[in-house]
Amino acid sequence: MKKGYILKRLLRSLISILVIMLVVFILVYTLIPRDNIFFEDATYRKLGGKPDEKTDYVYNTWARLGYLDYVKINDYCLEKYEAGSEEMKKAVLPDSQETANFVALYESKGYTVEYMKVSGQAYAYKDIPVIQRLATWFGNLIQIDHVNRVQDPNNPDLERKIYFGTTPTGGWAIIGSGTYHKYLLYTDSHFPFIHQNFITLNMGNSYPTYQGLEALSVMFSPQGTEVKRDVTFETGETASSAINFGTLTYKENLDRMDKKKFVDHYANYTTFKDQASMVGTSFTMGIFAMLLAYGIGLPVGMAMARNKDGVIDKLGMLFIIFITSVPSLAYIYIFRYLGTTIFGLPSIFTTFGPSDIRSWILPIISLALPSISSLMLWIRRYVVDQSNSDYVKFAKAKGLSRKEIFRRHIFKNASIPIVHGIPSSLAACITGAIITEAIYSVGGMGKMLPNAINQYNNVMIVALTFLFSTISVVSVLLGDIILTKVDPRISLTEKAGRS
Repeated sequence: MKKGYILKRLLRSLISILVIMLVVFILVYTLIPRDNIFFEDATYRKLGGKPDEKTDYVYNTWARLGYLDYVKINDYCLEKYEAGSEEMKKAVLPDSQETANFVALYESKGYTVEYMKVSGQAYAYKDIPVIQRLATWFGNLIQIDHVNRVQDPNNPDLERKIYFGTTPTGGWAIIGSGTYHKYLLYTDSHFPFIHQNFITLNMGNSYPTYQGLEALSVMFSPQGTEVKRDVTFETGETASSAINFGTLTYKENLDRMDKKKFVDHYANYTTFKDQASMVGTSFTMGIFAMLLAYGIGLPVGMAMARNKDGVIDKLGMLFIIFITSVPSLAYIYIFRYLGTTIFGLPSIFTTFGPSDIRSWILPIISLALPSISSLMLWIRRYVVDQSNSDYVKFAKAKGLSRKEIFRRHIFKNASIPIVHGIPSSLAACITGAIITEAIYSVGGMGKMLPNAINQYNNVMIVALTFLFSTISVVSVLLGDIILTKVDPRISLTEKAGRS
């Protein structure tokens, strides 16, 4: 396979992702009423009797989420007068000259100008085109930390430098000051042992659910109960804490407890918890289900093909027909009932928690069942088809045994289409399993997208779509590359096979 072809495929993959994201942005930000995002917002409901504050909150939220640009007369007048001054109080009145100038200025820019119901103060807004929103989203996607990242007017003497040092837990680190993250590169005892914050992805802050958390943080942060241990902070303060020092970020306003623990403004952090993240939980369950599916599906499918129309073949086809014809919701409940009554396994993942292997058995097997039947069916079809090929007859004529023919020729050729699907199977491990995770109450990725749609969490919808589409597109490309490695006769270049 030529490098040029790989580059072309990567380019087409990027275009595919862009098209998918454009469609999602159109659906989310134009076809769905923007008022719907407040259905799950408790703050919005509390402002029901305060029309001015409610209007300001609504437009600030829309502006923060990228729907529109929002400007108030107060912001306009603050450029001329000091906050709280008499001049400022007069300038924001509806009949002031400043208000007239504000209205004329922003109407000339294409903004819509309206007035608060109670105070009568003017405000202006202008919708942001979808293409511009998409460009802004991609423009902010990759964040590179640097010494001028933090701009805090209340801390003008902030030192700006990058230097080598250690974390409070003893790991070596590259430390920043003036950067958003304190530890740009650091080591600790947690896999993968070396971590970096130089380059991070920014997909926006979740809203209205998980409010204030970054979208990626919702997916990748650990879950469960905090795991505390005795730590000594840089101030010398010793306490039992679950703090993850590697996640320290800049905090503008320090409280009393922050000053007791930290010698600088890097006081925001996440904590260690006793359960894996949503992505980690889904991937763990998915990877074991995948290994189980391939470990059972391939050899059983081979056995069915080698004993075509025999007992093994008929029993295997019975299983395939059952799994294919019965709704997944039904056979998972049947299997769960059998597992709990006969073997005493927990019916809910949270009964014993992720630290107990019994919690994983039923969800993993339930998730593997459809993949097992699919692999059994397809490997049987491929092997039966290959068994009737001319090269098999030629191999028999050469005196090769049936076992050698299956092992050296038939299985190798029949497994080529199966191998092509391995990257897609790995991708599915990350995206989660909606039905299985819901039935067993597994805190994984399966519930994320449906919940985000139901709760009008547009930030999470966009982030999940980007993550899932990128993984899917890349998995297809990897599948094609693996296919050429398994069978050198296959070439994916456009000129392949031409004389």
